[in-house]
Amino acid sequence: MLIALLLTGCEIRYSFSGGQFSGAKTFSVQYIKPQTALASPAYAQRLTESFKDVMLSQSPLSLTETKGDLQYEGTITQYAITPVAVQSNETASLNRLSITIKISYTNTLEPDLNFEKSFTKFADFPASQSLFSVEEELWQQINDQLTQEIYNSSVGNW
Repeated sequence: MLIALLLTGCEIRYSFSGGQFSGAKTFSVQYIKPQTALASPAYAQRLTESFKDVMLSQSPLSLTETKGDLQYEGTITQYAITPVAVQSNETASLNRLSITIKISYTNTLEPDLNFEKSFTKFADFPASQSLFSVEEELWQQINDQLTQEIYNSSVGNW
């Protein structure tokens, strides 16, 4: 009877998607604010919605507007275009869009899992193309990577 009591007293909940949710039922994501001149409000909104989509599709949690069991808020701290491949005539043949976001994660059920981290991802594009012509595609590539890394760092325990 003592063994049964000990085993029922310890519980960790895992999902089939590999996440550890510790009994959480809800999550909230505040608008990820652009804090750099080049990051547009349109990009910030797209990133925020992309992260909500990842959480809804990969976790059993429900989205709530505020005060979820798991809370996310953040800022876009870098949005930069830099040359990465230079040709022999000293002109760039490839450019890189790099985006850094700082995320504050609060687990109201297990505060020792809280963190504040920066995440950086990038995508390259030919210098012969304008950023405007490829920006939507680059956003999608970068957001896929950023949102998955935030998910893994918070509920995936990576």
